[in-house]
Amino acid sequence: MLTLFKVLIPNIKTSLLTGIVLAFAHTIGEFGVVLMIGGNISGKTKVASIAIYDEVESMNYDVANTYSLILFALTFVILLFVYLINGGYLKRFVK
Repeated sequence: MLTLFKVLIPNIKTSLLTGIVLAFAHTIGEFGVVLMIGGNISGKTKVASIAIYDEVESMNYDVANTYSLILFALTFVILLFVYLINGGYLKRFVK
């Protein structure tokens, strides 16, 4: 147990962070599986990609563009943060 926390976890910290963020980035834009399995139950199974799809189908392009911009900005900020941490740019500030 001591080896796990003293040796293994510190050595795979950046790999774990990258894996978690890539899994998050994949699921945040998931469309097909949610639509086929979960359906489109308003207030229960609506995710960002299905909300964008619904707005495009309703020809509300302004709202769909706003949703897309929010989704893009959120994922960009998260991926940029991970890039900065894994690249060592923030390691000199965070000790």
